[in-house]
Amino acid sequence: MTEEQRTPHYLYRVVFEQFKARIESGELAPNTPLPAERRLAAELGVALGTLRHATQLLREEGLVVTIPSKGTFVREASARSS
Repeated sequence: MTEEQRTPHYLYRVVFEQFKARIESGELAPNTPLPAERRLAAELGVALGTLRHATQLLREEGLVVTIPSKGTFVREASARSS
């Protein structure tokens, strides 16, 4: 059995990795807001719970910050290391 076969693939991880790559490549610039959850989930074809789990991982990695009543924004690269 290969490593890939042993590692479970969860959809939230796939969404997380896609956004992480887009942020790190600069495709999603600092201070850019992510689209509204419902719209983004519909665009990606995933459930809200899946999207929320992926967003939580992005927050834990310091890649995004959520500001209540304003949205979720890509963090500045200098703020990510903190």
